[in-house]
Amino acid sequence: MALPPIVVDLDGTLIYTDMLHETALRAVREDLANVFRIPFWLLQGKAVLKTKLARCARVDLQLLPYNTELIEWLKDKRLAGHRLVLCTASDHSIAQAIARRLNIFDEVIASDGRHNLSGISKAARLEQQFGQGNFDYAGNSAADLPVWERARHAIVVNASPLLTIEANNNVNVHKTFPRPRAGCRIWSKVVRIHQWLKNLLLFAPLVAAHDLTNGHAWASLVLAFLSFSLCASSVYITNDLLDIEHDRLHPLKRKRPLASGRVPIWQGVCAAPLLFILSLVFGYWAGWPFLQWLVVYFLLTCLYSLWLKRLMLVDCFTLALLYTLRIIAGAAAIGVTLTFWLLAFSIFLFLSLAFVKRYAEMEVQLLSGKKKIHGRGYLSSDAQLIQTLGIMVGCLSVLVLALYLNSDDIAHLYRSPEIVWIGVPTMLFWISWIWMQAHRGNMHEDPVIFAVKDRVSLVSGLIFAALLVLGSIGLP
Repeated sequence: MALPPIVVDLDGTLIYTDMLHETALRAVREDLANVFRIPFWLLQGKAVLKTKLARCARVDLQLLPYNTELIEWLKDKRLAGHRLVLCTASDHSIAQAIARRLNIFDEVIASDGRHNLSGISKAARLEQQFGQGNFDYAGNSAADLPVWERARHAIVVNASPLLTIEANNNVNVHKTFPRPRAGCRIWSKVVRIHQWLKNLLLFAPLVAAHDLTNGHAWASLVLAFLSFSLCASSVYITNDLLDIEHDRLHPLKRKRPLASGRVPIWQGVCAAPLLFILSLVFGYWAGWPFLQWLVVYFLLTCLYSLWLKRLMLVDCFTLALLYTLRIIAGAAAIGVTLTFWLLAFSIFLFLSLAFVKRYAEMEVQLLSGKKKIHGRGYLSSDAQLIQTLGIMVGCLSVLVLALYLNSDDIAHLYRSPEIVWIGVPTMLFWISWIWMQAHRGNMHEDPVIFAVKDRVSLVSGLIFAALLVLGSIGLP
């Protein structure tokens, strides 16, 4: 007696993402005018929308986040004699292409531009073709409940805990493939809370002005910090959405929540504008001068995500400017005028760290055997030159610090400026240390975030801070 066929859903089941969202995102990236076309296509029906998007969006199916555990199980079932059928509400052209790539399915049933094969319509189609109770079905959403009710066995894949309970109570569940754990921890990675540490640079002008007892300034900077952090998170999400295919090619970035499918694309699309609106609210409370610089930062980061990051060297200079903008915005929030020394030191230092970041990415690509950095304007062979440039501008930042400590301005702020001079070799050591770690392949993240976690960097920072304090209060 022939074994019953196993029918498998595509979106959220065979892959951890949804092809409607993937194609819509890709279509908008390739032609911004599609933002206005999509609503008109949707008015003609969801099946028409899927067909239109499949034709105009070139999604690299090889990079999709496939459910490897389910695929291996399906291969075993096929060897045991089960017939495998891919049945999806996605467009037929996409389903066929994925089936050809995996080469495990005997038949493909999908939406055809006229009928959207989802929920009850999918259940009716499968019942008509195989008969009630004569097939097993693997799905993941509440729309699959009518199909499970007419199947012999339900295979629950990547479903929410509530749906898993409902399925176990109402249908004959044969096997469950649990959903990867999500929650606050995953969303902290989506908004990249750890990157908020960069926004502590907003407080640098207050420290440089030796005005730490100003309560009003602290309140303004706290609001500015929240505003900048939410704005940055909005941009990070937007960047992850625009760069989703590039991230999937990267050995480390492919594990990001949006690239891996652990967080649906539609949630990222909704979260980005919401976070930006909240950032504007906090920015308004922080003051109009700060809000202006916040908008400049947002526009520059958008320009970086869309275009500048693909331009050789321009990307690093832009990153250095984005770091420095945090200091400028912090000064605007408390009404402090920045000195030439602080701006010059910041530009050179952050340009060196931007080069560190790009150099570390090149090293990863070089180890994986790739000659060109995907989505960037660099070759892997450029790594040595980037390293040289980065070390050079890092030393220039220390030179600016040394000239500042030898200037007349230092006497007005420090009682014992000679103590602060020890900060010059301290800073020189730290920059050398950061580049040494990048050279040894230990730099797997943003250098600022690395410094916060690195013990040597933390000790160097504490020594530098202690020197500033001792220089301010003077020795007995």
